[in-house]
Amino acid sequence: MIQWLKQLRITFGASFIWLVCLIYFTQGFRSFVWTSVSYQLKDKLKLSPSASQFVTSVAFFPWSIKPLYGILSDCIPIRGRKRIPYLVIATLLSLFPWLILSIDISSRSSRVPFMILLTVQNLGSAMADVVIDAMIAEAVRSERASFAGDLQSISWMAMALGGICGSLFGGYALTNLQIEVIFLLFSALPAMQLLSCGLVEERLAGSEVSSEYLSSDGGSRTINGRGFHEDRMSIEKPKRKISRRKRSHKRAKQGSITESQVTGVHGSLATKWINSLKMTTVSLFRAFRQPIILRPMSWFFLAHVTVPNISTVMFYYQTEVLKLEASFLGTARVVGWFGLMLGTLTYNRYLKKMKLRRILLFAHIGLSLLSLLDVALVSRSNLSVGISDKVMMLFGSALSDGINQFKFMPFLILSGQLCPPGIEGTLFALFMSINNLGSTLGSFVGAGLASILNISSGNFDNLLLAVIIQVLCTFFPITFLFLIPKEATGISA
Repeated sequence: MIQWLKQLRITFGASFIWLVCLIYFTQGFRSFVWTSVSYQLKDKLKLSPSASQFVTSVAFFPWSIKPLYGILSDCIPIRGRKRIPYLVIATLLSLFPWLILSIDISSRSSRVPFMILLTVQNLGSAMADVVIDAMIAEAVRSERASFAGDLQSISWMAMALGGICGSLFGGYALTNLQIEVIFLLFSALPAMQLLSCGLVEERLAGSEVSSEYLSSDGGSRTINGRGFHEDRMSIEKPKRKISRRKRSHKRAKQGSITESQVTGVHGSLATKWINSLKMTTVSLFRAFRQPIILRPMSWFFLAHVTVPNISTVMFYYQTEVLKLEASFLGTARVVGWFGLMLGTLTYNRYLKKMKLRRILLFAHIGLSLLSLLDVALVSRSNLSVGISDKVMMLFGSALSDGINQFKFMPFLILSGQLCPPGIEGTLFALFMSINNLGSTLGSFVGAGLASILNISSGNFDNLLLAVIIQVLCTFFPITFLFLIPKEATGISA
């Protein structure tokens, strides 16, 4: 393990490995603070389950437009660089909302400001996720391509470690600390991320003006954020006999030429950026409309939308009716993380050669059967056979995350294999956004279902009906499995 880490450090540099691990650890550690957000919506803002799920769904919407951040980063460099400046912007967007929420009581005591700040924070997190993925893709090109799997492995390990730590400490912090302290503590990670951005050097993009622009008098000039530099003041040195008036006139004329040249360069840059944006957008649209890409992505989207997500409603039920403590819910999430890792290992060991249609069929059947555990919890039938609520929760959390990984791994495999050369990063981000958008819409459907059934804090009479509807809806995506390529397996599409 130590030797492996040393090899990665030698290959990519310690600062780059540190930045990758820190960003992915922060992504996983978000469970530390989002547990507090859930309780803030329920206990302080007194929102109903449907309203709380609506706020959360809106806050996570920035994850559904990830290709936009990738296109901007690819096509519009900032001061000649495509990654680090955008990563700095993303980190600032992640940092300031938590600082504001920790300092300003009114911002976390009112639904709209709270939702806006959470949305801005997710905007920063989603943008950072896209940028670091692009940096990883660029880092493993050419002679370092053999380390691609290692870099992905260490990033997933960092995120899993962050998720486990965040879930463990989140419940404890909520029990022993004020919520403003929790927000402030979490802001330390984006602050460290901001400082770490300065440790990684990025080469100037190929479109940098300094490498393209050559002045008309033969002097090479560099245009940057500060101004304009000339290697030579002029081709011919003015003679001493030239009058001062003529020399000043020449300088004025030369200055006017310089300004027009700079304006022309900036104009050409803007045109170049616009054309680049257009070309990338058109390429994405043409690639995505191909049936071999559109059909499977439609299935994964429908698999989310057709199944109402009532996780927030279940959270209210677990805390108000089952009286489960925040620390235990954190423990359940830790078990879920271990279930996710076990599901990944199981998939890679036993399922990757199986047809994807069959894997997804078994995954949805398993999820529908697993939903029966929620039926047992809500109907209290688990107590009649001597199984406690906590055992049911831990068992269900591990199995749910593990089986969901059987569904997510085929998505990653298909996404990677269907991306055509040249736009792999942006198209993959589009695939992930479709998955995230489907999940967000599924949450909206769940919030609507809870509202229709009049499920609210203190009134869970129709929760059993909602769970049964969710179980039945889990079978709907099975009817659309014809959209998945028939011969696709875990190692070939």
